[in-house]
Amino acid sequence: MGCDGRVSGLLRRNLQPTLTYWSVFFSFGLCIGFLGPTLLDLRCQTHSSLPQISWVFFSQQLCLLLGSALGGVFKRTLAQSLWALFTSSLAISLVFAVIPLCRDVKVLALVMALAGLAMGCIDTVANMQLVRIYQKDSAVFLQVLHFFVGFGALLSPLIADPFLSEADCSPANGTGNATSGSHLFHAHRVLGQHHPDVLPQTNQTPPRLPPQDGAGTHVSYAFWIMAMINLPVPVAVLLLLSKERLLTCCLQRSPLLLSADELALETQPPQREDPSSLPAKLQPDPGHENLFSCCQRKNCRGAPYSFFAIHITAALVLFMTDGMTGMYSAFVYSYAVEKPLSVGHKVAGYLPSLFWGFITLGRLFSIPISSRVKPATMVLINVVGVVGTFLVLLIFSYNVIFLFVGTASLGLFLSSTFPSMLAYTEDILQYKGCATTVLVTGAAIGEMVLQLLVGSIFQAQGSYSFLVCGVIFGCLAFAFHILLLFFHRMHPGLSSVPTQDKPFGMENSECYQR
Repeated sequence: MGCDGRVSGLLRRNLQPTLTYWSVFFSFGLCIGFLGPTLLDLRCQTHSSLPQISWVFFSQQLCLLLGSALGGVFKRTLAQSLWALFTSSLAISLVFAVIPLCRDVKVLALVMALAGLAMGCIDTVANMQLVRIYQKDSAVFLQVLHFFVGFGALLSPLIADPFLSEADCSPANGTGNATSGSHLFHAHRVLGQHHPDVLPQTNQTPPRLPPQDGAGTHVSYAFWIMAMINLPVPVAVLLLLSKERLLTCCLQRSPLLLSADELALETQPPQREDPSSLPAKLQPDPGHENLFSCCQRKNCRGAPYSFFAIHITAALVLFMTDGMTGMYSAFVYSYAVEKPLSVGHKVAGYLPSLFWGFITLGRLFSIPISSRVKPATMVLINVVGVVGTFLVLLIFSYNVIFLFVGTASLGLFLSSTFPSMLAYTEDILQYKGCATTVLVTGAAIGEMVLQLLVGSIFQAQGSYSFLVCGVIFGCLAFAFHILLLFFHRMHPGLSSVPTQDKPFGMENSECYQR
């Protein structure tokens, strides 16, 4: 009860910043959830094939990775963090507004790259600001943070669903030979923009153009609605900037920097700077560094090998689980409308919403569960559940009911894996900057690589390979988690490490068991 009272007291004292960071992750979720159900409409809008549109996912995830790494540049002070969050959340609204104007897949990939940079910055800064506020009590607040990701990702497919085109703009729906027609269609899609006179079958030409234009027009409304829904988020960040008296800071800092702060920066090394000599809102966060600073720390030389092994294996688990989340959200719609299931476009549009809905529900349930169940146990249950769900989907791959039930089950098991792994790493390594940055980066790389890989395999081998990839990735995640448990047992623990050998920022941290 005393612990609950302390946590509730911390929440009351930091209510506005906490709500602001949660709302920014809602923007993150909006950006994650819309690509899957709108994939075919965006293909029609940009006149592209499935491998070509897969590069849109790749550009978003690559820049999300870059944004996660660059986020460390903007989190050294509260002022930098909040201005970065304001710019990123505003950029997401602009991206939603511009997407309907993108008629070329390269332009769309460029726009989604901008969204990825904004998402990566949000991912790093919001996670670390919450950890900075709540320290060892951050597990519950991280669950809520990722609940808002799921809520945003649930909402965006629901907004897009009424505007999805029921008709398929691809000529592969003709009555001719399905296999040869499909290969001819993909060749035509690649060459058709430059050679419009080259057609696979003349009797399939008329239905191609009208759905393209119609699909683009209807989906435009969904993106504009999401842009308007997201606008209150940068306003909330702006209000927090005002509350922290950082809006006028830019106008007053020039003389102060010349007379005091800049002089201090010139006369003192950055690492030995006395935090008390700076204003409270401009104090750097000593415990959180970017990925490159983590790798260059001299203090890591005295750390045991298990210290590095825990970072690597935990990042590999998130590489697989977050990669599966992005992969399933992106391609479950395309998998459902393909043979053998051949689900209608409108019905298949509910699958991403169902998936993110149960991710949101699972994260909601995880809030009270995380205070009673150890994070390592939660991750183990989640990974085993993911493997079992993919196996069931593979066995009953011809059953639409099992597809919907399996989608819901997969959402539940994947829901709390990321925050639970962060909390587990906190238990082992006191959750400072290296752990956070490495795990966030590993998850971002997984989303980028697995989506591109599955998109290529899906195109080359057919829809059945989608579930086979899921089983393989789930088994790899389970194997990496077993390795993580092994390295945890081998790890000597921070209490046995001398203070001078501890990574910077860990001297005042206390070991504890959740």
